[in-house]
Amino acid sequence: MSSQEKTDASQQQLQFAPFSSALDVGFWHKLTQKKLNEYKLDDRPKDIYGYYYNGDPDGLPCRLCLEFNAFDQSETTPPHCYSSRGTLVNFNTLDAFKTCDKKALLDVTAEKLWDDIRQDSAIQDPSLLSRFLLLTFADLKKYHYCYWFAFPALLAPEGIQLIHPPQRLDKDMNQEKIAALEAAYDTASESLGQDPAFFLISTEDERTAVLPLTAWDQITDKSKVIFGYADPCTLDQYPGWPLRNFLCLISCHWASQLEQVTVICFRDRTREACPKCVGWEKNQRNKLGARKVDLSSSMDPTRLAETSVDLNLKLMRWRLMPSLDLDKVSQTRCLLLGSGTLGCNVARCLLGWGVRNITFVDNSTVSYSNPVRQSLFEFEDSLGGGKPKAQTAAEKIQKIFPGVKTKGISLSIPMPGHAVGTSDEAIQQTRESVQRLEELIDEHDVLFLLMDTRESRWLPTVIAGSKRKIVMNAALGFDTYLVLRHGMKPPRDQPPPDQTPSSSSEAVGGAACFTSSINLSHIPGDKLGCYFCNDVVAPGDSTRDRTLDQQCTVSRPGLSMVAAALVVELMVSILQHSQGGYAAAETSAKDSHLTVDLTSPLGLVPHQIRGFLARYHCVLPASICFDKCTACSDIVLVSYERDGFDFLLKVFNEPRFVEDLTGLSQLHQDSELVEILDFSDDETMSSSSQ
Repeated sequence: MSSQEKTDASQQQLQFAPFSSALDVGFWHKLTQKKLNEYKLDDRPKDIYGYYYNGDPDGLPCRLCLEFNAFDQSETTPPHCYSSRGTLVNFNTLDAFKTCDKKALLDVTAEKLWDDIRQDSAIQDPSLLSRFLLLTFADLKKYHYCYWFAFPALLAPEGIQLIHPPQRLDKDMNQEKIAALEAAYDTASESLGQDPAFFLISTEDERTAVLPLTAWDQITDKSKVIFGYADPCTLDQYPGWPLRNFLCLISCHWASQLEQVTVICFRDRTREACPKCVGWEKNQRNKLGARKVDLSSSMDPTRLAETSVDLNLKLMRWRLMPSLDLDKVSQTRCLLLGSGTLGCNVARCLLGWGVRNITFVDNSTVSYSNPVRQSLFEFEDSLGGGKPKAQTAAEKIQKIFPGVKTKGISLSIPMPGHAVGTSDEAIQQTRESVQRLEELIDEHDVLFLLMDTRESRWLPTVIAGSKRKIVMNAALGFDTYLVLRHGMKPPRDQPPPDQTPSSSSEAVGGAACFTSSINLSHIPGDKLGCYFCNDVVAPGDSTRDRTLDQQCTVSRPGLSMVAAALVVELMVSILQHSQGGYAAAETSAKDSHLTVDLTSPLGLVPHQIRGFLARYHCVLPASICFDKCTACSDIVLVSYERDGFDFLLKVFNEPRFVEDLTGLSQLHQDSELVEILDFSDDETMSSSSQ
């Protein structure tokens, strides 16, 4: 090169090819999960990790890539890629994203970079030289994301003067030296366990060795050192963006020891104080501004739905109720006996709480009068004799949310007072129905009794009581409703919470009996009554000799929605309580129950909610389990567990059998109230709407 050419070259400023961002769709999926489940309202800076590649074909820009594993430091980078550390600032609002002090944020990152260079941190970990900053805003309702990258680069005071124009390595070295350099690089890669991004090339004693930056002091002849770095740029005329900060490190630490720095495509510079910094990426219009990505059409609709349906619940945990255990709710398996007005509304409310496993049971079909009151059915479902309610309800709820695991089962529940008969065929059919119901109750965690007759609730109550399942009851009158949770018998292998069995306790056929004093203002969960505990007659055939308005529950249209919502809310409160189904029920006079200490994150866990729509009023009574109850008393459960179907068959065929068994018949004789008590089957509070 002539002296004139050298002079012209020396007047040129060294220029660098900037980074371009490349964000994989998986990154946005992961950011969405982090925002919903971990970050919530926390907008403090977070550490993230990217990488760049130095083997792209000619013409491609320098890409800094972020994938789904950008939030995990332990993840390794792909082959021939080099890690880069970043800072993520995810804003809660679009206004905050737009109005934040971006210069201040970039300056903070530049200070970190400068500190890493001055304090030798970047020599120990050269990936710190390629820091980046990412600002984001995630609109999780529409799945629109705004983002803006910055790739901070420290500026030399007067720029970097180019003394020799860039040229290919084979024009400056012979093939023997190039081969030696490649072999030395491979050896260093094996020694370090990864390809070095920034390194020293020593040529002492005519031997070529690639060394980490920490080996600088081990090199005797500094004039034999060449600085190298993995360059992501594909342009012949310009080096890539990482060289800028590497030059700053060389200048800060080793400029005083070198008269001349030999590099493959760059030269030294000096700087004492923290230099000024540039680096914000330009947007698609080649302007300094944020970019926007719309993934609403590219994400799988089913997965989008799974994230979106839980949005309200997760937002509740952000600020209002951090202790809410949503996993316990979503994993609860719910069995709905009755797929009519109450069943449809209960299912919808369960979906809202994130329940993912719902089974419908019913034996009827959709009629013309159903769709206007039963929210899962349409007019077409009632044509041609009507579709089966249970299966249709399951299909409709699957359309509402494809992520729910649901099924519908047509099943007739055997009932007391509805004689089975003595034929082998009838008995076998009844036996199969009982077995199927037992299997269903065993497979689920919570049982909802939402049927339209009192007696249809008896068998599920007995089975669930024996299996220690949570039982939720909802029943409607004309303008009154009852929501009730059944008491749960103590576990067979341990006493109930906060109680110990008395010395006289005994277990017969698996049903344990406990005797202890009870505080009537705070009844333990194992002492609470069931749906039948307030009745002193066995359930009978409530549909016989009844007019249409007596066979159907005639109620105000909005009542079922109120009762369905309350029974689901009560179930969730039970699940959130530390003692679950054994949670004690508060009972207090007047409104003093509103001031007691809440024992569940969601508030009180009452035994009953009785509402009166005419007065827009409800009360929270509680009752102790009746020792002569026809459904949950020890003698009934013992007989069921010991004799099984033979016991049930007697109950179905002999109307007075269970009354004689429990001692109710003797109670009637002693109290002389038989004529009055025979009238209790007309009680409107014992029916639910189908």
